Amino acid sequence: MEFADQLAADLGHPTQVNAYITPPSSRGFSPHYDVHDVFVLQVAGEKHWTIHEPVLHDPLRTQPWNDRAAEVAAAAEGEPVVDEVLRPGDVLYLPRGFLHSATALGEISAHLTIGVHSVTRWAAAETALELVKTLAADDPSLRRSLPLGLDLADPASVEDDAVAVIAALRDWLGRVDPAEVAERLRARTWAQVRPEPVAPLAQSVAAAALVPESVLRLRRRLRCSLRSADDGRVTLLAGRCTHSFPPEVREALAALLTTGELKVADLPGLGPDDRLALARRLVTESIAVVPDGHDGRHGETSGTGR
Repeated sequence: MEFADQLAADLGHPTQVNAYITPPSSRGFSPHYDVHDVFVLQVAGEKHWTIHEPVLHDPLRTQPWNDRAAEVAAAAEGEPVVDEVLRPGDVLYLPRGFLHSATALGEISAHLTIGVHSVTRWAAAETALELVKTLAADDPSLRRSLPLGLDLADPASVEDDAVAVIAALRDWLGRVDPAEVAERLRARTWAQVRPEPVAPLAQSVAAAALVPESVLRLRRRLRCSLRSADDGRVTLLAGRCTHSFPPEVREALAALLTTGELKVADLPGLGPDDRLALARRLVTESIAVVPDGHDGRHGETSGTGR
């Protein structure tokens, strides 16, 4: 999990890890493609991989291989671009869309797949269109009813209205703020990453017992970013949640986000009481944990999904 998390942080795209065990001389799935990039890490045994060119380059999640099963089967009969045996320690990279199948050789085969769920331009397009829908709902001309007595079976009867609607949407699309598209894309992507679980009761007790020598650790896999709000306050984006802080804690928050772990006494720019107050809030709101306060790996189960 730590490896996948660090890879996701380095790449900027969500990741997942799956394990596959194949009996001797058996093939896993029939030739197919994935809608995400894949790294294959051979762990045990040997596996023969056959890779073919895509029938659809860079497929989206809404374009799975079984929708093109006949094309995939026909393409898999052609000359492969990769025909190799993976042995323990070998790694294979499969960009999304490339056809592949694999057969275990002689003994049980085990491999890990690290899936990289790429954030695409299409995701940005979807986000922009969602914004257009929200903005254009304020357009009186688009809320107007179509004429009485129209015949929807006759395309010509709504052609003029369709032309007017398309023209209006083009205009609204031009008003979409690229920064807002990027912000919504961030929020959607970060919501897919599940931070480490926390033990709420243990952390609540730990927050109440904080002292200057207590250690704060930023919650693992919690994506965070600091922003300046219009009212002068500091906004902390943390996974799915948004937190507002007074401006004087910016330096302390930035230090924790940079190092990942600090003693309460080492939070810069604040007096002793303010350090403790900030630390308690960070723990209470599941942004940081106290490592010896049972951070979800012992005993209690998680009670928050932030």
